[in-house]
Amino acid sequence: MARILIVALAAAWPAAAVADSAAAATAGEAVAVSDMAGAAPAGAAEAAAPEQAAPRGTPEFPYDGSEVDLADFLWTHRPVVVFADTPADPAFQRQMELLRARPEALAERDVVVIVDTDPAARSPVRTALRPRGFMLAILGKDGRVEQRKPSPWDVREISRAIDRTPLRRQEIRERGAGTQ
Repeated sequence: MARILIVALAAAWPAAAVADSAAAATAGEAVAVSDMAGAAPAGAAEAAAPEQAAPRGTPEFPYDGSEVDLADFLWTHRPVVVFADTPADPAFQRQMELLRARPEALAERDVVVIVDTDPAARSPVRTALRPRGFMLAILGKDGRVEQRKPSPWDVREISRAIDRTPLRRQEIRERGAGTQ
């Protein structure tokens, strides 16, 4: 009988991340499977580690709109919110693929990814931004909506929109002055 083995270092991960991994495992997403003797198959822990290493808010492990408040990110992160009426929406799936293609560019700009695919839940994020169907919203660190798009955008376009904001320009100038 096989059993699920969750590989996690509690000291290195916040409790919420360990709980999220446990929830994923109970939902049927096996992180690593042990054999009948209880030993993990060769390479199972190593194969599982990159999948679990993604922090919350990345394209690989986005926040759900029902579990966050946009005020939580004021002056620390730039929320990129992806709305759809269902996770099966082709525009939603395409947007998530585009975000996963270049996560380093998003991290460089302090972006957190938030998804909301359940209009019936009336999450605080959905209530604040009032999307209709698919929508991509790019918010600034000050909480203002910088862009609303009715179709998917690639990370290059998102990065350019962020880089045009006054706060981002200031960050670039300060970063450049600090390296001289």
